Amino acid sequence: MIPSEPISRLSFLRKAIVSTVLTPAMLQSCSSQTEITPNGTTNGSSTGGSTTGSCVVTDTETDGPYPLYNSRGSALQRVDIREGKTGLQLDMTITVKNVNNSCAVLANARVDIWYCDKDGYYSGYSNSGYLGTQNNTGKTFLRGLQYTDTSGQVKFTGIYPGWYQGRATHIHVQVYVDNTLKLTSQIAFPEDINTAVYNTDLYKAHGQNSLKNSADNILSDSLDNELAIVTANSATGGYNLTHTIYVKA
Repeated sequence: MIPSEPISRLSFLRKAIVSTVLTPAMLQSCSSQTEITPNGTTNGSSTGGSTTGSCVVTDTETDGPYPLYNSRGSALQRVDIREGKTGLQLDMTITVKNVNNSCAVLANARVDIWYCDKDGYYSGYSNSGYLGTQNNTGKTFLRGLQYTDTSGQVKFTGIYPGWYQGRATHIHVQVYVDNTLKLTSQIAFPEDINTAVYNTDLYKAHGQNSLKNSADNILSDSLDNELAIVTANSATGGYNLTHTIYVKA
């Protein structure tokens, strides 16, 4: 759900309860959960959104596991980020709003996204997964950057992400303003859509992701502002994703 006001007391209590009843096994994730951020610090779980006026800043999350900072030149400034990767088409519209300006849309903000392919592998690295080790160094599939238009929006065309052990389905996202990093976060997906996608012929070889949003130690406490709206697209046979990100700029 896209937030328009501070998290309610009921929502806060619900999240607090979830965080206290998770078992160590549920909290355990892949070894990449603690990652080095651009300023050299480590980050493993959510930093709660802060409130300014009637707006809530989207939660800060880890940039790991595979941010690929050294390969974000003009070649990645593109709408279509598939690079031949197969999967159900995902048309994404991301809106950026500024909590320092009464949640007005923010133009000319840079939005970077990256995520794994349908089998759980990232570009730019050598990954191990259910298909063995794949060397994807030198590749940039499912990575892109765009600058928001006057409506505060960027659009990307990719594929519906797969999953890998230890994480719920997600997209990594960063927002820059005047070349300054304002937010590192993640985008979560509705569980019913995940289930439907992973039952299709393109995805079913990998099976269902047993780790759900409620048990993911990155997303479980921040779904109020990180869960995207995902709807079927009859024209493409895939899905549309819409999501709003709130930053201080």
